Amino acid sequence: MDAIIKNFPVGDDKDGRPTQKEAEDAVRVLLRWAGDDPSREGLLDTPARVAKAYKELFSGYAQDPEDVLGRTFEEVAGYDDIVLVKDIPFYSHCEHHMVPIIGRAHIAYLPNGRVLGLSKMARVVEIYGRRLQTQETMTAQIANAIDETLRPRGVAVMIEAEHMCMAMRGIQKQGSTTLTTTFTGSFKSEPAEQARFMTMIRGRG
Repeated sequence: MDAIIKNFPVGDDKDGRPTQKEAEDAVRVLLRWAGDDPSREGLLDTPARVAKAYKELFSGYAQDPEDVLGRTFEEVAGYDDIVLVKDIPFYSHCEHHMVPIIGRAHIAYLPNGRVLGLSKMARVVEIYGRRLQTQETMTAQIANAIDETLRPRGVAVMIEAEHMCMAMRGIQKQGSTTLTTTFTGSFKSEPAEQARFMTMIRGRG
């Protein structure tokens, strides 16, 4: 189930979103809490830089996947087999520790008379990646967005990612990879279609 997201206009504290100054002040508090001095020369501009970086890293909250996926193409000359875009890189952040998730997404669908522009599949990954996430939620969100907008015969999504919350802290196991999948339609009901999807992904050469 998707998290409930409310998008606030930037800098509009009337709607509950902190101002730029409040965000920068919060960074200063964290710097002091970490044991450093935010007034020293090297950190003077850090709060503004962090606020600017966060605006970019979490820009997915200001974007709607439906807007990206809205335009489809019907001139497919009868093509009705798998459309796959694999190895889409993404950078996200764990909603539990706010540290990076670095990975690749593989997306496939079975057309039902309409197809998407290929870049739009990568755009959807970018939108959901640029939010605080769990990998499981992100995998389902991507599949559901394509399924609901395109209404294909089926959607398959696999995400492979390394979580810095495991590599940098806690158990500190670098290089471990987490895999998640979501299947809808024919990919869910027909094991042969799942097998084809996996074979196509692994056929890197």
